[in-house]
Amino acid sequence: MKSPVDPMAFISRYSNVASSKIDEKHIIFSQGDAADSIYYVEKGEIQLTVVSMEGKEAIIASAGVGDFCGEGCLVGEPLRLWTATAITECVVARIEKAAVLRAIHEDPNFSEFLLTYVLKRSVRLTDALVDQLFNSSERRLARILLLLANYGKEGRNETVIGKIDQETLAQMIGTTRNRVNFFMNKFRRLGMIDYNGQIHVHSSLLRVVLHDPALAPAEPSVSPQA
Repeated sequence: MKSPVDPMAFISRYSNVASSKIDEKHIIFSQGDAADSIYYVEKGEIQLTVVSMEGKEAIIASAGVGDFCGEGCLVGEPLRLWTATAITECVVARIEKAAVLRAIHEDPNFSEFLLTYVLKRSVRLTDALVDQLFNSSERRLARILLLLANYGKEGRNETVIGKIDQETLAQMIGTTRNRVNFFMNKFRRLGMIDYNGQIHVHSSLLRVVLHDPALAPAEPSVSPQA
């Protein structure tokens, strides 16, 4: 169903900021920057990462077309808690915090739209945390591939993921590249994915997430070299 609110129409009404083209690998904002605006993704894919005090980096989420990022500033977050990096060529619109807050107070339709978006995003992040804590690396990989492919959206059951390497996938699910390589080869052998530059995800990959016992054993005691 089409959203009753067009975010770009909102941007035109409450802010004069134009959309900007962001090159691949360009940092949109960094962890520790002042949190004074939110971003709306019109084209491309953004990766959100966080670095611990010890210097360990983790990928916590991604944002694609139709997503916002940096919305923590709306609830008083003074500094960015993570870094947003374009992993493909992107087009994003930067919206000042003050303009968004004014719209929330003046436009009930936009307020409802943004609240629903933030709540759904919170549920996705909670699901990802539960997945990380309780599921095997094989199931976590299958789940992230389905999410990246937007499985189930617009009635599609076969979708394609653009450029993403196995090292990035390993970071996203908290495992090693060797294990990701093993599972990707396994999924391809079972006809659940095809990949050659792009990853083509088939609906049968959902069986791994649903823990089909016919797929066991999931992994060897020693991971093969890539």
